[in-house]
Amino acid sequence: MPQRSPRFVLAPLLALQLASGWATAEAAPDAKLLDAAKAAQPAVVNTLKSLVLIETGSGDVDGLAKMATLLDDRLKALGFKTERRKTTAGAGADIVIGTLKGSGKRNIMLQGHMDTVYLAGILQTQPYKLDGNKLYGPGIADDKGGLAVILHALKILNDAGWKDYATLTVLVNPDEEVGSVGSGEIISALADQHDTVLSFEPTAAKAVAPGESLLLGAAGIALVTLEVKGRAAHAGAAPELGRNAILEISHQMIQTKDLAKDIPGVTLNWTNVVSNKARNQIPELATAIGDVRITVPGAEVKLREALHAKVASSKLIPDTVTSVKLEVGRPSFVAGAPGLALGQKAQAVYKEIDRELGLAPMTGGGTDAAYARRSGKATVVESFGLAGFGYHARDEYIELDSIVPRLYLVTRLLTEIGKQ
Repeated sequence: MPQRSPRFVLAPLLALQLASGWATAEAAPDAKLLDAAKAAQPAVVNTLKSLVLIETGSGDVDGLAKMATLLDDRLKALGFKTERRKTTAGAGADIVIGTLKGSGKRNIMLQGHMDTVYLAGILQTQPYKLDGNKLYGPGIADDKGGLAVILHALKILNDAGWKDYATLTVLVNPDEEVGSVGSGEIISALADQHDTVLSFEPTAAKAVAPGESLLLGAAGIALVTLEVKGRAAHAGAAPELGRNAILEISHQMIQTKDLAKDIPGVTLNWTNVVSNKARNQIPELATAIGDVRITVPGAEVKLREALHAKVASSKLIPDTVTSVKLEVGRPSFVAGAPGLALGQKAQAVYKEIDRELGLAPMTGGGTDAAYARRSGKATVVESFGLAGFGYHARDEYIELDSIVPRLYLVTRLLTEIGKQ
């Protein structure tokens, strides 16, 4: 998952919380589940080590295959019937899906991802290591910590004989960090068969946030491609015969850089430019890439219209042709009232162990919870993974003291969901 903002704004949710009707009175913790969570911590650490020591960059098919086999075996050991589906695009790695039948009424899905942003060999420079309350390793927070919580929460409930569900599904995809291009539709289709989906991206560590949180909204992601066609010419002998595509695309980027500021719910940032590599040639082609984040459905349509109008309104280099293309990738995630209600249940669970849990209404990062929630059929909440930071950067870590609370949160919340 792309880096998320650590800013957790609770005030905008107050009115909705009051209106939802969920009780927030503190209750005593479930002693058996809490004791089981405490007893499981050493095993969780061992699982984290096993997961981290398999390098799983989004393009590392061999590493992803090893991880898929590990997860497949662990789910089978918990009684799940498993299947492996190839992604429909991208590297062609396996999606792992496990299903378990129970005796209850609710269909529940837990989802996470096995891929990371790191290149092969990353463990040589960023090894798995323990330092006080921090456990380090590439991908350990995003999202191997989430996978560890899934596996061990399910083991705790399995050992307790919990069967209060109709179908319990686990889905782990191998391409989240590249937009879930080959798994997004599968996530959406499977989520639509469930009542509730818990997604296991990490929550932020203490160093960057005042407290742990669950996520109720995340931006959609789109890509803008700006292409300029000019005319090549000898840069020394006859530059006047050329039409410089780099100069024109620079002009277009500058005049469009602030367009999104007047459109609520969308941002645009130019992030890359590609042109020819010849030193002595006036470039005839240049392409710019822009990152777009969408927090209001339909805002990207207004941005597309504004881009076309601005590009058509002004040209720096005569005889050049500029084209604009905006493609939406991962949709935006809006949990809505059902997600808020579930988030409040989670807050009540955390109060049982004297911990506060925030509810973050929106972040600029993308999440596969958006695919699960796309049709609106399932209730979806994000960030049930471990507390950590350094995602997509150096020295990624999780906080060991988040393991027990997160295991308790997930196991207790699942038992509550099963009662509905």
